Amino acid sequence: MGRHRTGNQKGSCLLGAHFSIAKGLHHALFAAADYDCTAVQIFTKNSSTWKEKTLSSEDIRLFVEARKKTRIQHIASHTSYLINLASPEKKKNAMSCEALKQELIRCAALNIPFVVLHPGSHMDTGAEAGIERIASAINRVFDKLPENPTRLLLETTAGQGSGLGHTFEQIAAMMAKIEDMNRLGVCLDTCHIFAAGYDLRTEAAYRKTFQTFDSVIGLEHLYWIHMNDSKREMGTRIDRHENIGHGFIGETAFKLLMNDSRLQNIPKVLETPKGKDEKDWDQINLAKLRGFLWNRQ
Repeated sequence: MGRHRTGNQKGSCLLGAHFSIAKGLHHALFAAADYDCTAVQIFTKNSSTWKEKTLSSEDIRLFVEARKKTRIQHIASHTSYLINLASPEKKKNAMSCEALKQELIRCAALNIPFVVLHPGSHMDTGAEAGIERIASAINRVFDKLPENPTRLLLETTAGQGSGLGHTFEQIAAMMAKIEDMNRLGVCLDTCHIFAAGYDLRTEAAYRKTFQTFDSVIGLEHLYWIHMNDSKREMGTRIDRHENIGHGFIGETAFKLLMNDSRLQNIPKVLETPKGKDEKDWDQINLAKLRGFLWNRQ
């Protein structure tokens, strides 16, 4: 890997990973460039706290400069894990709405085109009520930010506990209740849908799952893909990411994803374990995915 490469990647593959902002938002872009990434996902603040981050003019300047130098334009932010728009608790719901609003404001300031959101958990109040609260919350946030250009992406989930978004029908139900579809889309996570019961392990299974996605949600609404293998078996509804080819999904699904012409222009981003050993798992996983594309018959 070279130092701060500038977008001379082979092919038209939009591929990347989630990188840390510990050294600053702009450093995540340079880290992505070092791996020859054409896409990147970041947090714009500490993901495990309610405390908001106000961007300084210097934060924005450095990010814009890094973007020019790296030529990385395909960027998404992931919202805080604390946000739960489906919460029946008024205070938690209001805090979640405010956090989403602030996230969208930061992304607009940084010209980040996408924000990925876990829809939320209904907290044992039922899926229908939870979906209604999610849609209502998003409508309120959109109303408060009428000119915000960042597209909100609902992420498919594994369905742990009372989590919503683990069936394509639930995602579609949320979307149907959101008034401004021009500001909305979907992020598909391979580990999550596999954990939720959608098979990807064979070509036939892969085709069936994406046919179902297309008929229920519509591939035209898919803007971002998380490329994660699964530490747990299909249908367990347990969200545990694994490195590509080292989990229960296996390599076939990722070969198909990398070569699916319908998905060619959709960024594919790793959220796989970074690892605590000496191996650089981002480099290993990215090389494997590129190999699936470049070595196709």
